Amino acid sequence: MMASLLRPFLAEAGHTVRLLDLVAPDDPGCRESVHLGSVTDSAFMDRALAGVDAVIHLGGLHREKPWEELVSTNITGTQVTLEAARRNGVERVLLASSTHAVGFHPTAAAGSAGVLPPRPDTYYGVSKAAMEALGSLYADKFGMKVVSARIGTGGERPGNARTLGSWLSPADSFRLVQATLSDAGAPGHHVVWAVSANTRGWANLEAGRSIGFEPQDDAEEYAAGVDSSLGDGHSALLGGAWTAPGHKVGIDNYPRLAGK
Repeated sequence: MMASLLRPFLAEAGHTVRLLDLVAPDDPGCRESVHLGSVTDSAFMDRALAGVDAVIHLGGLHREKPWEELVSTNITGTQVTLEAARRNGVERVLLASSTHAVGFHPTAAAGSAGVLPPRPDTYYGVSKAAMEALGSLYADKFGMKVVSARIGTGGERPGNARTLGSWLSPADSFRLVQATLSDAGAPGHHVVWAVSANTRGWANLEAGRSIGFEPQDDAEEYAAGVDSSLGDGHSALLGGAWTAPGHKVGIDNYPRLAGK
């Protein structure tokens, strides 16, 4: 979903975009080309990244799955992507990490300065922590600028009480791409909160600002349309409901406990 919402902003800014996926989108634009293949396929990724200036790596599994699936797609897929970027001389990479890499930290801890160390709430969270570690390796070893974006909740608009604090708007996701493309903080690895400037936000945004990411949108604009009467029963921890005993490790819990 995040990639689909981001595409119009990239087109409006005049970027030429290569869309990499397993299934072709229905509506590629005039400045978009479609490349079908897997992020785990080294030969495909080498071809797909030849001649590009930056990589926005949003490919992967986006909820809890069995360990083997997450390792193959999220961890190996990230390594293959970064290695293909390195071989092609690509110096800017944005990685889609997640709050679930630090899900067992208290939510209040996200407001402090500095980067929270990994404290994953699921195998999915472990895969995102590993993604960040790979980003750190490639930035330090090969002089790349890699941004690991700990995404709160994506989507066109916030949908529940929790997302009034964790929402990342489509426009702000584009601003994060722009910051990744900039020279600020290059080379280096940057772990940043990918969260909009929400009135109810809990994230310290200084790490993002240091590379030029200045979010402008606020979930409060949509608060009147959000039923927050029940509140958020899992607000104490960053991982929310994913930290609860009923959210099983290695099992797709999504139909029962939706959202981030």
